[in-house]
This record gives sequence, C-alpha cells and structure tokens, in this order.
Amino acid sequence: MSQPTRPRYRTTNWSSYTASLRKGGSLLIWLDKDMAREAPRGVKPGRPAVFSDAAIQFCLSIKVLFKLPLRRTTGMVASLLKLAGLDWAVPDCTTLCRRQSERGPWRPSAPRKPLEPCRSRSPTVAPMGR
Repeated sequence: MSQPTRPRYRTTNWSSYTASLRKGGSLLIWLDKDMAREAPRGVKPGRPAVFSDAAIQFCLSIKVLFKLPLRRTTGMVASLLKLAGLDWAVPDCTTLCRRQSERGPWRPSAPRKPLEPCRSRSPTVAPMGR
C-alpha cells in the first residue's frame, strides 16, 4: 500500500502572511485601573502589608508566564505599568518572595492524576526497562 502524497502549500500572499506572524507575536495585557493595588488595613501584629493580594498575584503571574527571576519580574512589571500610563508602585523582589512563600508557589492547575510515560505497544519495539 503506497503512502498518499501530502498536499503542498505555497504562500501566495506574503504581505498578509508577514502581518499574521507579527500579530502572533504581539502581547496584550489588560490592567484594570480600579484594581485594589493597596492592601486593606489588617489587625495582624507587625507592619501592615502595602500591596494587595491582587497586585502580588499579577506580579507572580508575569513571573511564571515569562519564566523570570523575581528581580527581572519587578522590572518587567514596572515597564508594563509605564507603558500602560499607570503611576503605581511596584513591589520589590523581597516582598514578592515573602508573599509568594506565604501564599505558596503559584502554578497553573495540574492534572488530577499523575501522567505516565507513553509506551509503544508495537511488537517490534523492545519493552521499556529490559
């Protein structure tokens, strides 16, 4: 049995192709100007928190999304806020580190059961582990 021939695609409209590639690399982040960026006054002893949980969560989301260390995260968040025209204070890396450890590391939701390695059931492939 012969393999079917694969269709060959040719780009004929290079200007729209280039525009679509540029659009695919764009970054769009929406910031709510009404977001509570300052922490509410608490009754816990010690120095009160300056930044709200939403502000810390935003910074940690940028950290995880772009795989940045904390110091670079603060720089990127500051530049994003500057581009958005917002004059908000940015938490420093020690505040992010401390609040991250209080909240636990933020990770995308994990699958419910652990993933198992994919094993071929083909008789021509030797079983794994032998």
